[in-house]
Amino acid sequence: MMKRADDFQQRRAHLTNLSDEQLKERFWALTEKVVEPLLELARRHTTPSIERSVLLRMGFSSLEAKAIVEGVMDRGLMGKGAGHVVFKLAKEKNMEIREAGLALVEGKYWDEVVAMFKGGTK
Repeated sequence: MMKRADDFQQRRAHLTNLSDEQLKERFWALTEKVVEPLLELARRHTTPSIERSVLLRMGFSSLEAKAIVEGVMDRGLMGKGAGHVVFKLAKEKNMEIREAGLALVEGKYWDEVVAMFKGGTK
């Protein structure tokens, strides 16, 4: 069995003169660097099924979720996320999330949603 050389002190040398605050900033910068590709992957690879699932967990029925996702897809906003669309509308209009989603099901506010997201991309 091979024994790994203990080189911890050498590997951490570049960190020794950093303050706790600098170490914390470095940690969060590196964390962001690691997580960003995962977030980008999720943005580009969502599906109607995933978006309906998110809406179901937000309290919408399957029929309501289907209608919202279809509206999101028709307007080129899939990359924004259906749940995000509902959430942002609710926040903008000072409404409950369910109320905002049901308004979208009824065909209301879609032009405003598209404007909020600056048109989205298909």
